[in-house]
Amino acid sequence: MDSVPSYRGHRYPVEVISHCVWLYFRFPLSFREVEELMLQRGVIVSHETVRRWCLKFGQSYANALHRRRARPGDKWHLDEVFVRINGERKYLWRAVDADGNVLDILVQSRRDKAAARRFFRRLLQKTRAVPRVVVTGRLRSYGAAHRQVMPSVEHRCPKGLNNRAENSHQPTRQRERAMKGFRSVGGAQRFLAAFSGISPHFRPHRHLMTASNYRTEMTIRFAIWDQITGAANLPTTA
Repeated sequence: MDSVPSYRGHRYPVEVISHCVWLYFRFPLSFREVEELMLQRGVIVSHETVRRWCLKFGQSYANALHRRRARPGDKWHLDEVFVRINGERKYLWRAVDADGNVLDILVQSRRDKAAARRFFRRLLQKTRAVPRVVVTGRLRSYGAAHRQVMPSVEHRCPKGLNNRAENSHQPTRQRERAMKGFRSVGGAQRFLAAFSGISPHFRPHRHLMTASNYRTEMTIRFAIWDQITGAANLPTTA
């Protein structure tokens, strides 16, 4: 079983901490809006405290969820989109498998051969797997990096075949608008790394499920959340 984070020194119980982190990464909310939602429930916590909790526990929760996922499929989709950070154009690189599970994300200043090569190598190191097929857009940097890093892997880049990766950017765009942009490259990388691990866990393919199956699936996912955060280990009261 995964070891849960230590909450030593925190005066708030794990249910409050994990719930605030869940609210922030699951919905397009600001820290102040999370503060207001908790106040409505009778819990007084400042937005700055919520921010510190998200920084401290967000990535830990995301890593625990990642370890519980099945091994990625052998067909990977890669794509990059630009993001504005302090008025400067940066590029968000993302890789997902055939089921839409996020394999890795990386914010970089360029989208040239060196940037693509760095993302390929980071992706292989993180997943500890080699795909059968890599599907990318038509950016030439992908082909040049592919020939150097994984020449034995089939590379496909026909038009319209990479919708899986392109669609995976939509939740990020939604959060980017709600946050009114990112303030730094490091801040964007930290947020998106945790966000890409937590948000998809609570986004099953709703359109493919009946209402009852959806509720059952979400109940299971909430139970997993309680396990990795430690809320499930709390004693129950009669």
